Amino acid sequence: MPSLAGPFAAFDPTDVPEDPVDLFVEWLTGAVNAGIKEPHAMTLSTVDPQGRPSARVLILKNVGDDGWQFASGASGRKGKELADTPWAALTFYWPALGRQVRVRGAVAPVSEAESARDFLSRSVSARAAALIAKQSERMVNRNELDLALVRTADQVEAEPGLVSPDWTLYAVDADEVEFWQGDEQRRHIRLSYRRADAAWTRGLLWP
Repeated sequence: MPSLAGPFAAFDPTDVPEDPVDLFVEWLTGAVNAGIKEPHAMTLSTVDPQGRPSARVLILKNVGDDGWQFASGASGRKGKELADTPWAALTFYWPALGRQVRVRGAVAPVSEAESARDFLSRSVSARAAALIAKQSERMVNRNELDLALVRTADQVEAEPGLVSPDWTLYAVDADEVEFWQGDEQRRHIRLSYRRADAAWTRGLLWP
């Protein structure tokens, strides 16, 4: 099957902001304007205590001075892996634009108040699903899920301010961010930002 068929937009790696967050927002806005569905979806990669990787697709909730934020239950696989090894990688891919962004860094939970605000901003069905708090556990049959969703949806309707104590907003404190622009002739551009203390340095990598 064809890949990187293009045509893709031009990217000048010499004319970029000093902070990778600013360039990311520029690329994300471009993906939104191009009509990319769920452009804020990303792959979160973690490792277990044996060093075996896990990856899943989540939604980026916020990005800025407070880090690259995503939310999840702390008792599921990803929460347990982050508690054991608080480092993660994020990968964004917008194939129609031939663009990827890769982020690596330390991960830490934000405040309980911020996690609660994030939880309450979710839809009723999303809050009901999170309140079950059995993510990654073995399920005998789907009837269990249906019954649990009815029960927790009733809880949400009865207590609109109810917050799952398991719900956690995490922030990745990035120390590496890479912007990858694909090219039909495989002359891909890889622009790497690396942080030392509070300063970012950037340079090109071989594709």
